[in-house]
Amino acid sequence: MNRLKRNLTSIGIVKFLIYAFFLLFLIIPLLSVFLVSFTNEPINLFGSLISLETLQHTVSQFMNSTFDNFKSIFSNGTYLNALLNSLRLSFFVSIIVLIVCVPIAYGIARTNMPFKKTISALCTIPLIVPTFISAYAFIIMFGRAGWVTYLYNAIGGEGFLIDPYSFTGIVLVQVFFFFPYALWPMVAAFKVSDVSLEEASRNMGSKSWLTFVTVTFPLAIPGMLSTALVIFAVSFSDFGTPIILAPTDLNLLVVEAYREIAGFFNWGGAAILTVIMIAVAGFVFWLQNYFFKGKDYGALSGKPKQVKLSDNKLLSGSLSVFAGFVVLVPLLAMLTVFMQSIATTWGVDPLPAGYTLNHYKDIFTNSLGNIQNSIILALGALVLSIIVATFVSYFVVRRNSTGLDFMTTVPLIVPGIAFGIALIQTFNTVPLQLTGTATILIIAYSIRRLPYMVRSTVGTMKSIKGDIEEAAVNLGASTLTAAVTVIGPLMLPGIAAGSILVFITVIKETSITILMAPAEWAPMSLAIFQNILRAEYYSAAAMSIVLVVLVLVLQAIANRFSRKEL
Repeated sequence: MNRLKRNLTSIGIVKFLIYAFFLLFLIIPLLSVFLVSFTNEPINLFGSLISLETLQHTVSQFMNSTFDNFKSIFSNGTYLNALLNSLRLSFFVSIIVLIVCVPIAYGIARTNMPFKKTISALCTIPLIVPTFISAYAFIIMFGRAGWVTYLYNAIGGEGFLIDPYSFTGIVLVQVFFFFPYALWPMVAAFKVSDVSLEEASRNMGSKSWLTFVTVTFPLAIPGMLSTALVIFAVSFSDFGTPIILAPTDLNLLVVEAYREIAGFFNWGGAAILTVIMIAVAGFVFWLQNYFFKGKDYGALSGKPKQVKLSDNKLLSGSLSVFAGFVVLVPLLAMLTVFMQSIATTWGVDPLPAGYTLNHYKDIFTNSLGNIQNSIILALGALVLSIIVATFVSYFVVRRNSTGLDFMTTVPLIVPGIAFGIALIQTFNTVPLQLTGTATILIIAYSIRRLPYMVRSTVGTMKSIKGDIEEAAVNLGASTLTAAVTVIGPLMLPGIAAGSILVFITVIKETSITILMAPAEWAPMSLAIFQNILRAEYYSAAAMSIVLVVLVLVLQAIANRFSRKEL
């Protein structure tokens, strides 16, 4: 009884509401989609709590449960091929990204590579481009009427230089637009490794290349392994690239799951594919933690020595040329989209037949609602994320709430398309029929991006001493009042930094948007996707540029704010 009274405080009620939020919109949907994989039809868990008839129907569904969907993983050639192809795609992308990033990371961290700052800045371009736009850019470049194809045929080649509508096309798009996720952790790994070990190797007569192979490279392997697993998970859950480029004879898990739920309304098939996606993504993150938990890969002792940058002109020049080629591909891709956006017509010639700004005029005349929808939905998700993340950070740091800390990491494991299917199946019937509304879309955005906000606010929360809060309580304020009026304002730097990141990532969100956004709330990403499907390429290109510019502006604001805070 005394424990109940202690929990029935204002701050205790807030903690209960936060748990209820995660239970309602994260745990139950994931549990529901798992159950649907046995019943082959949606289960109305919430309706079963208020209606005896619905409860009886739910019981009968469970009585008719079957393992056929799980058996179909191995018996259904489409599902099995989709799983194997997705694993193969992620494996190849991970390996190629590592091969690409090692020389660039070493050049940035350890050499006086020419144009280092310019190359580093250009490496951020892929991070701001939604994946389906990068896939669309590859079509304009390497497609049948692409300017690269034109040049290739002009010098004697036949057909495509690279067929964008192929497994190879998908791999290349993901490699060139996902490599920054691995690059910067590898740069850090090369910078912090113990230079004294390399000096000892050279003092013993080892050549520079042998020192790199036997000392420098092995010291960076733990960081490389970690980033490889991250790239694997990102590639596996990527929806934007396959949905645009995957040919009909190439089955991929995310595409099959989308088709099952959006095209065939096959609840059981969509559910089992969702379970598989979550299981694979969860296994990858478990593998990452398993490799590094309890292990010490440190090589530093005392104060690390200053890294001496290599002045070898042949080495640094070669690395600069290679890095320049890698960053040139995304840059050319975006320039190609821009050229398409101002073209009157653009066929098989290397340049457009004419230029116009009418496509942008049409967007701001006819598609202004899509831009407004993107901003409104992103603001709604941002407000919800700030409220939830602020209190989660408080409970994690001040009350050591490991349960809430764990729940905020779950969205990192669940692929976007899988989470969207889970929400659609759970909230498709009364009494909580939210599917097809802006409300569930905002909630989905918020939960998907909540880990970014929580990581930002937890760091700030840890820097705030507890005695400030205790002083407010001693002066008569309740714990909730102290948290809101004292701790809240002190967390503003962390909240602001996380807010920009959440807003940017929501603006360019693809999988949740395409799967869940209702027509009346279609944001820019959905409008672009629909324009591409309708072959309205010029409008799609113009809106893509507007979306990227909006993200760039927000990123510039975030960088400016960060410099002020520092």
